[in-house]
Amino acid sequence: MKLLFLACLSPPTGNRTTAQRISEYVQSCDHVCALRDIADFKSSSQVSDLISEEKFEAVLIIHLYKGGRLLLGSSVPYGVIFGGTDINEDIKDEKKREVMGAVLQKSRFLVAFTDQLKKIAEHHWPFASSKIHVQPQGVVTKPCEKFDWIEFLQNSGIQCKNIDPYIFLLVCGLRQVKDPLFLVDAFSAWRNEEPRVYLIIIGPEVDTAFTQQVKAKVKSARGVYLVSEKPQEELHAAMRDSFAVVNSSISEGMSSTILEAMDLNVPVLARNIPGNRAIVKHENTGLLFFDPSEFVEFSKRLISDTCLKESIVTQAKKYVAEHHSWNTERETYRRLTAKLL
Repeated sequence: MKLLFLACLSPPTGNRTTAQRISEYVQSCDHVCALRDIADFKSSSQVSDLISEEKFEAVLIIHLYKGGRLLLGSSVPYGVIFGGTDINEDIKDEKKREVMGAVLQKSRFLVAFTDQLKKIAEHHWPFASSKIHVQPQGVVTKPCEKFDWIEFLQNSGIQCKNIDPYIFLLVCGLRQVKDPLFLVDAFSAWRNEEPRVYLIIIGPEVDTAFTQQVKAKVKSARGVYLVSEKPQEELHAAMRDSFAVVNSSISEGMSSTILEAMDLNVPVLARNIPGNRAIVKHENTGLLFFDPSEFVEFSKRLISDTCLKESIVTQAKKYVAEHHSWNTERETYRRLTAKLL
Protein backbone atom coordinates (compact mmCIF):
# COMPACT_ATOMS: atom_id res chain seq x y z
CA MET A 1 0.00 0.00 0.00
CA LYS A 2 1.16 3.51 -0.82
CA LEU A 3 0.25 5.80 2.08
CA LEU A 4 0.40 9.59 2.50
CA PHE A 5 1.14 10.70 6.08
CA LEU A 6 0.27 14.33 6.93
CA ALA A 7 1.60 15.87 10.15
CA CYS A 8 2.97 19.13 11.56
CA LEU A 9 6.67 18.72 10.79
CA SER A 10 7.95 22.28 11.01
CA PRO A 11 9.15 23.62 13.28
CA PRO A 12 10.34 20.45 15.04
CA THR A 13 7.87 19.68 17.82
CA GLY A 14 6.53 16.58 19.54
CA ASN A 15 4.15 15.88 16.64
CA ARG A 16 7.09 15.56 14.27
CA THR A 17 8.85 13.11 16.57
CA THR A 18 5.67 11.05 16.82
CA ALA A 19 5.09 11.15 13.06
CA GLN A 20 8.61 9.99 12.25
CA ARG A 21 8.34 7.10 14.69
CA ILE A 22 4.94 5.94 13.36
CA SER A 23 6.12 6.34 9.78
CA GLU A 24 8.90 3.86 10.50
CA TYR A 25 6.35 1.39 11.87
CA VAL A 26 4.23 1.66 8.71
CA GLN A 27 7.23 1.15 6.45
CA SER A 28 8.31 -1.89 8.47
CA CYS A 29 5.08 -3.54 7.21
CA ASP A 30 6.37 -3.19 3.62
CA HIS A 31 4.11 -0.23 2.89
CA VAL A 32 5.35 2.93 1.18
CA CYS A 33 4.85 5.87 3.54
CA ALA A 34 5.42 9.44 2.34
CA LEU A 35 5.61 11.86 5.29
CA ARG A 36 4.58 15.41 4.36
CA ASP A 37 4.23 18.64 6.30
CA ILE A 38 0.67 19.94 6.76
CA ALA A 39 2.06 23.46 6.33
CA ASP A 40 2.84 22.68 2.68
CA PHE A 41 -0.86 22.60 1.81
CA LYS A 42 -3.33 25.49 1.74
CA SER A 43 -6.47 23.55 0.77
CA SER A 44 -8.03 20.10 0.55
CA SER A 45 -7.93 20.33 -3.24
CA GLN A 46 -4.13 20.47 -3.16
CA VAL A 47 -4.06 17.27 -1.14
CA SER A 48 -6.60 15.64 -3.49
CA ASP A 49 -4.42 16.57 -6.47
CA LEU A 50 -1.35 15.09 -4.77
CA ILE A 51 -3.22 11.87 -3.97
CA SER A 52 -4.27 11.54 -7.61
CA GLU A 53 -0.87 12.43 -9.06
CA GLU A 54 1.14 10.17 -6.76
CA LYS A 55 -1.54 7.43 -6.68
CA PHE A 56 -1.72 7.25 -2.87
CA GLU A 57 -4.11 4.55 -1.70
CA ALA A 58 -4.69 5.81 1.84
CA VAL A 59 -3.88 8.69 4.19
CA LEU A 60 -2.82 8.93 7.84
CA ILE A 61 -2.93 12.26 9.69
CA ILE A 62 -1.90 13.68 13.05
CA HIS A 63 -4.20 16.44 14.36
CA LEU A 64 -7.91 16.18 13.75
CA TYR A 65 -8.36 19.80 12.69
CA LYS A 66 -5.10 20.86 11.02
CA GLY A 67 -4.75 17.60 9.12
CA GLY A 68 -8.44 16.71 8.93
CA ARG A 69 -9.55 19.87 7.13
CA LEU A 70 -7.24 18.86 4.26
CA LEU A 71 -9.15 15.60 3.81
CA LEU A 72 -12.65 17.04 3.43
CA GLY A 73 -14.10 15.46 0.31
CA SER A 74 -11.30 12.90 0.07
CA SER A 75 -12.17 9.65 -1.69
CA VAL A 76 -9.39 7.53 -0.19
CA PRO A 77 -9.60 5.79 3.21
CA TYR A 78 -7.84 7.49 6.10
CA GLY A 79 -7.04 7.21 9.78
CA VAL A 80 -6.60 10.00 12.32
CA ILE A 81 -4.28 10.40 15.32
CA PHE A 82 -5.38 13.07 17.79
CA GLY A 83 -2.62 15.61 18.39
CA GLY A 84 -3.72 17.11 21.70
CA THR A 85 -4.53 20.74 20.93
CA ASP A 86 -7.22 19.55 18.49
CA ILE A 87 -9.19 17.85 21.29
CA ASN A 88 -8.17 20.17 24.14
CA GLU A 89 -8.33 23.56 22.40
CA ASP A 90 -9.71 23.54 18.83
CA ILE A 91 -12.82 21.70 19.98
CA LYS A 92 -13.91 24.90 21.78
CA ASP A 93 -14.31 26.67 18.43
CA GLU A 94 -17.69 25.88 16.86
CA LYS A 95 -16.50 26.08 13.24
CA LYS A 96 -13.43 23.94 13.90
CA ARG A 97 -15.54 21.45 15.83
CA GLU A 98 -17.89 21.14 12.86
CA VAL A 99 -14.98 20.40 10.53
CA MET A 100 -13.57 17.82 12.91
CA GLY A 101 -16.94 16.11 13.21
CA ALA A 102 -17.15 15.77 9.43
CA VAL A 103 -13.67 14.25 9.33
CA LEU A 104 -14.54 11.76 12.07
CA GLN A 105 -17.57 10.55 10.13
CA LYS A 106 -15.48 9.03 7.35
CA SER A 107 -12.34 7.98 9.22
CA ARG A 108 -11.55 4.26 9.37
CA PHE A 109 -10.00 4.61 12.83
CA LEU A 110 -9.00 7.23 15.41
CA VAL A 111 -6.14 7.12 17.92
CA ALA A 112 -6.08 8.92 21.28
CA PHE A 113 -2.94 8.98 23.43
CA THR A 114 -4.94 8.93 26.68
CA ASP A 115 -8.30 7.79 28.06
CA GLN A 116 -9.07 11.43 28.84
CA LEU A 117 -8.69 12.50 25.20
CA LYS A 118 -10.95 9.63 24.16
CA LYS A 119 -13.61 10.66 26.70
CA ILE A 120 -13.62 14.26 25.47
CA ALA A 121 -13.98 13.12 21.85
CA GLU A 122 -16.77 10.68 22.79
CA HIS A 123 -18.63 13.45 24.61
CA HIS A 124 -18.76 15.58 21.48
CA TRP A 125 -19.07 12.79 18.92
CA PRO A 126 -20.70 9.71 20.51
CA PHE A 127 -21.03 8.04 17.11
CA ALA A 128 -17.25 7.75 16.83
CA SER A 129 -16.72 5.88 20.11
CA SER A 130 -16.18 2.44 18.58
CA LYS A 131 -13.52 3.81 16.22
CA ILE A 132 -11.35 5.42 18.91
CA HIS A 133 -8.36 3.37 20.06
CA VAL A 134 -6.27 4.44 23.05
CA GLN A 135 -2.56 3.98 22.38
CA PRO A 136 -0.08 5.80 24.65
CA GLN A 137 2.98 7.17 22.94
CA GLY A 138 6.00 4.91 22.75
CA VAL A 139 9.35 6.13 24.01
CA VAL A 140 12.70 5.95 22.24
CA THR A 141 15.68 7.95 23.51
CA LYS A 142 19.11 8.18 21.89
CA PRO A 143 21.44 10.59 23.72
CA CYS A 144 24.40 11.79 21.67
CA GLU A 145 27.55 9.96 22.79
CA LYS A 146 29.83 12.90 22.00
CA PHE A 147 27.75 15.51 23.81
CA ASP A 148 29.79 17.99 25.89
CA TRP A 149 27.70 19.18 28.85
CA ILE A 150 30.09 21.94 29.96
CA GLU A 151 30.30 23.29 26.43
CA PHE A 152 26.51 23.23 26.17
CA LEU A 153 26.19 25.27 29.37
CA GLN A 154 28.82 27.76 28.26
CA ASN A 155 27.15 28.18 24.86
CA SER A 156 23.88 28.75 26.72
CA GLY A 157 25.51 31.63 28.61
CA ILE A 158 26.01 29.78 31.89
CA GLN A 159 29.38 30.02 33.60
CA CYS A 160 29.46 27.69 36.59
CA LYS A 161 33.07 27.51 37.76
CA ASN A 162 33.54 26.34 41.35
CA ILE A 163 29.84 25.50 41.81
CA ASP A 164 27.70 22.44 41.21
CA PRO A 165 24.70 23.90 39.33
CA TYR A 166 21.13 22.64 39.34
CA ILE A 167 19.94 22.89 35.75
CA PHE A 168 16.19 22.82 35.12
CA LEU A 169 15.42 22.22 31.44
CA LEU A 170 12.11 23.38 29.97
CA VAL A 171 11.74 21.85 26.51
CA CYS A 172 9.04 23.38 24.30
CA GLY A 173 8.26 25.16 21.09
CA LEU A 174 7.84 28.88 21.75
CA ARG A 175 4.07 29.31 21.52
CA GLN A 176 1.44 30.42 23.99
CA VAL A 177 -0.07 27.00 24.71
CA LYS A 178 3.31 25.88 26.07
CA ASP A 179 3.43 28.91 28.41
CA PRO A 180 7.23 29.04 28.80
CA LEU A 181 7.03 32.30 30.79
CA PHE A 182 4.76 30.82 33.47
CA LEU A 183 7.64 30.16 35.87
CA VAL A 184 10.10 32.88 34.92
CA ASP A 185 9.30 35.46 37.61
CA ALA A 186 9.18 32.89 40.42
CA PHE A 187 12.36 31.22 39.23
CA SER A 188 14.15 34.56 38.96
CA ALA A 189 13.14 35.43 42.54
CA TRP A 190 14.33 32.02 43.76
CA ARG A 191 17.65 32.58 41.97
CA ASN A 192 18.26 35.59 44.22
CA GLU A 193 18.40 33.29 47.25
CA GLU A 194 19.89 30.20 45.55
CA PRO A 195 22.60 31.12 43.03
CA ARG A 196 23.16 27.49 41.94
CA VAL A 197 19.82 27.14 40.13
CA TYR A 198 19.35 27.82 36.42
CA LEU A 199 16.37 27.47 34.10
CA ILE A 200 17.06 26.80 30.42
CA ILE A 201 14.17 27.15 27.98
CA ILE A 202 15.04 25.24 24.83
CA GLY A 203 13.06 24.78 21.65
CA PRO A 204 12.09 26.13 18.22
CA GLU A 205 10.53 29.53 17.50
CA VAL A 206 6.98 28.49 16.59
CA ASP A 207 5.10 31.78 17.08
CA THR A 208 7.24 34.71 15.90
CA ALA A 209 5.45 37.44 17.84
CA PHE A 210 5.30 35.39 21.02
CA THR A 211 8.98 34.48 20.66
CA GLN A 212 9.85 38.18 20.88
CA GLN A 213 7.91 38.40 24.17
CA VAL A 214 9.83 35.41 25.52
CA LYS A 215 13.19 36.86 24.51
CA ALA A 216 12.41 40.23 26.10
CA LYS A 217 11.25 38.61 29.34
CA VAL A 218 14.17 36.22 29.62
CA LYS A 219 16.65 39.00 28.95
CA SER A 220 15.64 40.75 32.17
CA ALA A 221 15.28 37.59 34.30
CA ARG A 222 17.95 36.25 36.63
CA GLY A 223 19.07 32.68 36.10
CA VAL A 224 16.86 32.08 33.06
CA TYR A 225 18.33 31.35 29.62
CA LEU A 226 16.85 30.80 26.18
CA VAL A 227 18.46 28.29 23.82
CA SER A 228 17.50 27.50 20.23
CA GLU A 229 16.39 24.03 19.19
CA LYS A 230 18.91 21.18 19.04
CA PRO A 231 19.01 17.90 17.09
CA GLN A 232 17.08 15.25 19.00
CA GLU A 233 20.12 13.23 20.09
CA GLU A 234 21.77 16.37 21.51
CA LEU A 235 18.53 17.35 23.22
CA HIS A 236 18.25 13.91 24.82
CA ALA A 237 21.82 14.22 26.08
CA ALA A 238 21.08 17.67 27.54
CA MET A 239 17.97 16.28 29.24
CA ARG A 240 19.95 13.35 30.64
CA ASP A 241 22.57 15.67 32.15
CA SER A 242 20.07 18.15 33.63
CA PHE A 243 18.92 18.07 37.24
CA ALA A 244 15.25 18.03 36.20
CA VAL A 245 13.02 18.46 33.16
CA VAL A 246 10.11 20.94 33.40
CA ASN A 247 6.75 21.16 31.64
CA SER A 248 4.64 24.32 32.12
CA SER A 249 2.09 23.84 29.32
CA ILE A 250 -1.48 25.09 29.51
CA SER A 251 -2.58 22.06 27.50
CA GLU A 252 -1.00 18.75 26.46
CA GLY A 253 -2.14 15.65 24.60
CA MET A 254 0.71 13.51 25.84
CA SER A 255 4.11 15.14 26.30
CA SER A 256 6.83 13.12 24.58
CA THR A 257 9.41 15.22 26.44
CA ILE A 258 8.08 14.09 29.83
CA LEU A 259 8.17 10.44 28.74
CA GLU A 260 11.68 10.83 27.34
CA ALA A 261 12.88 12.41 30.60
CA MET A 262 11.45 9.46 32.53
CA ASP A 263 13.24 7.05 30.20
CA LEU A 264 16.49 9.00 30.69
CA ASN A 265 16.27 8.75 34.50
CA VAL A 266 15.64 12.47 34.97
CA PRO A 267 12.97 13.70 37.41
CA VAL A 268 10.04 15.63 35.97
CA LEU A 269 8.29 18.70 37.36
CA ALA A 270 5.08 19.21 35.37
CA ARG A 271 2.16 21.60 35.47
CA ASN A 272 -0.94 19.99 36.96
CA ILE A 273 -3.14 19.68 33.85
CA PRO A 274 -5.13 16.67 32.58
CA GLY A 275 -2.63 15.65 29.88
CA ASN A 276 0.23 15.62 32.38
CA ARG A 277 -1.77 13.92 35.14
CA ALA A 278 -2.36 11.04 32.72
CA ILE A 279 1.34 10.13 32.85
CA VAL A 280 2.73 11.79 35.99
CA LYS A 281 1.62 10.58 39.42
CA HIS A 282 2.54 13.16 42.05
CA GLU A 283 5.46 12.11 44.28
CA ASN A 284 5.55 8.77 42.46
CA THR A 285 6.65 9.26 38.85
CA GLY A 286 7.15 13.02 39.10
CA LEU A 287 5.99 16.21 40.79
CA LEU A 288 2.89 18.15 39.72
CA PHE A 289 2.56 21.87 40.46
CA PHE A 290 -0.47 24.15 40.12
CA ASP A 291 1.35 27.47 40.28
CA PRO A 292 4.89 28.96 40.23
CA SER A 293 5.18 28.99 44.03
CA GLU A 294 4.47 25.25 44.15
CA PHE A 295 7.05 24.70 41.43
CA VAL A 296 9.71 26.41 43.54
CA GLU A 297 8.59 24.52 46.66
CA PHE A 298 8.79 21.14 44.91
CA SER A 299 12.10 22.01 43.25
CA LYS A 300 13.61 22.78 46.66
CA ARG A 301 12.36 19.41 47.93
CA LEU A 302 13.91 17.65 44.97
CA ILE A 303 17.27 19.29 45.71
CA SER A 304 17.24 18.56 49.44
CA ASP A 305 15.62 15.12 49.43
CA THR A 306 17.82 12.75 47.43
CA CYS A 307 15.68 9.78 48.47
CA LEU A 308 12.62 11.41 46.91
CA LYS A 309 14.52 12.11 43.71
CA GLU A 310 15.85 8.56 43.46
CA SER A 311 12.40 7.10 44.15
CA ILE A 312 10.76 9.25 41.47
CA VAL A 313 13.39 8.36 38.89
CA THR A 314 13.08 4.63 39.62
CA GLN A 315 9.27 4.59 39.51
CA ALA A 316 9.15 6.73 36.35
CA LYS A 317 11.59 4.47 34.52
CA LYS A 318 9.49 1.46 35.50
CA TYR A 319 6.32 3.23 34.37
CA VAL A 320 7.54 4.04 30.85
CA ALA A 321 8.91 0.52 30.41
CA GLU A 322 5.51 -0.97 31.32
CA HIS A 323 3.14 1.50 29.64
CA HIS A 324 5.02 3.22 26.81
CA SER A 325 6.77 0.41 25.02
CA TRP A 326 7.55 1.24 21.40
CA ASN A 327 7.05 -2.44 20.58
CA THR A 328 3.41 -2.26 21.71
CA GLU A 329 2.93 1.02 19.87
CA ARG A 330 4.39 -0.48 16.69
CA GLU A 331 2.05 -3.46 16.78
CA THR A 332 -0.97 -1.18 17.31
CA TYR A 333 -0.18 0.92 14.24
CA ARG A 334 0.58 -2.14 12.16
CA ARG A 335 -2.86 -3.51 13.04
CA LEU A 336 -4.66 -0.21 12.46
CA THR A 337 -2.90 0.46 9.16
CA ALA A 338 -4.36 -2.81 7.87
CA LYS A 339 -7.82 -1.20 8.25
CA LEU A 340 -6.89 1.19 5.44
CA LEU A 341 -6.48 -1.60 2.89
